[in-house]
Amino acid sequence: MAVPLPTDRTRWRCTLCGNLTRFDVTRTSKVVEYTHLDLAGEPKVEEREVLSDAVESVRCRWCNAVDQIELVDRPGADA
Repeated sequence: MAVPLPTDRTRWRCTLCGNLTRFDVTRTSKVVEYTHLDLAGEPKVEEREVLSDAVESVRCRWCNAVDQIELVDRPGADA
């Protein structure tokens, strides 16, 4: 089940324990990266284009609940 990302007006909340701050997020991304290797062979990503990005699951770090995460309004979001 896809989980919506928080916005500037919302945040995640665990419905089981009330956690608002600690989550393990599993996501799938497809990206194109321009990687530059220096003369020693150390890679450095200089450009990154995200083609797709989806949050697959969010697990509460406090109680390990999966599929119990909801979006709630951030405090002061109406201001």
